[in-house]
Formats: sequence, C-alpha cells, structure tokens
Amino acid sequence: MAKNTLQVMPRWRQYWALTKPRVTQLAVFCAIIGMFLATPGMVPLPVLIGGSLGIWLLAGAAFAVNCLVEQKVDAKMRRTAWRPSATGEITDVQIIIFALVIGAAGMILLWNFANPLTMWATAATFIGYAIIYTLLLKPATPQNIVIGGLSGAMPPALGWAAVANDFPAEAWLLVLIIFTWTPPHFWALALYRREDYKQSGLPMLPVTHGERFTLLHILLYTLILIAATILPFVYQMSGYFYLASALILGGCFLAYAIALYKKYSDDLAKKTFRFSIIYLSLLFAALLIDHYL
Repeated sequence: MAKNTLQVMPRWRQYWALTKPRVTQLAVFCAIIGMFLATPGMVPLPVLIGGSLGIWLLAGAAFAVNCLVEQKVDAKMRRTAWRPSATGEITDVQIIIFALVIGAAGMILLWNFANPLTMWATAATFIGYAIIYTLLLKPATPQNIVIGGLSGAMPPALGWAAVANDFPAEAWLLVLIIFTWTPPHFWALALYRREDYKQSGLPMLPVTHGERFTLLHILLYTLILIAATILPFVYQMSGYFYLASALILGGCFLAYAIALYKKYSDDLAKKTFRFSIIYLSLLFAALLIDHYL
C-alpha cells in the first residue's frame, strides 16, 4: 500500500520526504531563535534568510543520508516503510546526488550570508548525525539517543554563530536544553513504537531494558531538563517571563512523565511525545519574547 501511494506521489515530494521536513522545521526554528538571541537588535535580513536556508539544506542533506543508511531498517518498520528510500522509489545514487547537491548549496549559502565558522560547524554537526550517530551509535547501544543527541541539539548554537561568529556560553546553554530534552522526547516515541523497533533490530531502550526502566529514565531526564531550562535565568541571559514559562512548561512535561510512570499506555506515550514537541517550541518562543521585553 505504501509503495502504491508513493507511485502516485510527485517526485519532488519523494525527495522532500527524504529531508524529514517536520524534524528539519523544528531544528531551523531553534536556529532562528539562536540568531535573535545573539543580538540585542534585529538579525540582518541576509543572515536570517541565507543562514536559515543554509542550515535547512544541510540538515536535509544529513537526513537524506540517514534515510539511505537506514533503508533496510526503515523497510521493517510500519512508521518508516513508506519512505521512498525504503521502497526503492528513489535509488541510492539519486539519494547521494540529492544530498550532495543540497548540502553543497547549504554550505555556499552559509559561507556567503553567515560566516565560515557557521558553515564548517553546521557541516560537521550534520555529518556527525548522518555518519557517527546513524552508522556507529544507533545500532551499537541503547544509549544512542543520549550520546548522539549533541548533533540534534546544535541548531540554536549554529544560529547564534551565524550572527555573532562565535559560540559563547549562552549558546551552549541552549544546546544543553535540547540535549536534555531529546531522551524523554524520543523514548516516549520508542515506547509506543517498540514493536517496530523490535522488528528493526535496533537496540532501543524499551526493547533492551523494558518498559519500566525506560519510564524511569523518562522521568529522571525530565527532571534534568527542568533544571537545565532554569540555567538561562541563573546565568542572567533571560528574565522572569522566561523563568515563569520554563517552570509552567516544565511542570506540564513532568506531569506527563509522572502519569506515564504511574500507569503506562501507548495513547499516553503518544500524547507525551506530541506535547514534547509543543513544549520545546513554546520554550524557545518564551526565550525570544523575554529577550525583547
């Protein structure tokens, strides 16, 4: 059924699917917030547009490579079996060419509209995701999402560097927030998709250590996340509006984690996963609003 659907899908949409647009959009959103936090005024329009597009293209290239590397794994999972890389609708060579073209375009944009530091850091970040995380960490350890989470946490620092040509402590605090957010976010998904991961053969935490162990880790990482979100206020890079927002949002996230731990259900895990995306978006929006108050 997935293959028949893809056969009538326009070719451009198949390539678009390789870039994992929903994940890319969230990454670029966090990068844009990093840009605005890096300056007391407004971000120059060429940097905003060129930098955002450059980061988007390099992220898309990394996700395309990820789809290529994991095409056999994706074919075993209902969640990903529809991807054109998994069905063979787009060939390996086509994926490689596509990734090289959009990756090179992204590097050119960052070099010309941001700075060389951002270009090289972005390229290294997404190569780390596509190669180190996908090839080495993901099939090797159930802590893959923790160890490899740094690549996914880098967008706000990349956005900061695009404006400031530097990676100050404030930028790394933003990275720390996403780094600690990633495990509870992803493990909620892995729990209600654990049958998929059993089929895939990947050593995801719910498969290797069971439901209860994973739920405990979601709860503990949520507490660590709340502590990490307070640090921008402690470091005096944000004010009371952000602090209140972080505590309210953190309380909601913690309520989901506690409810999951007390009485697990796939439906609640799915709601927790969806809320985690809303949570991160609202948290970074609160950082931006507070910055201009």
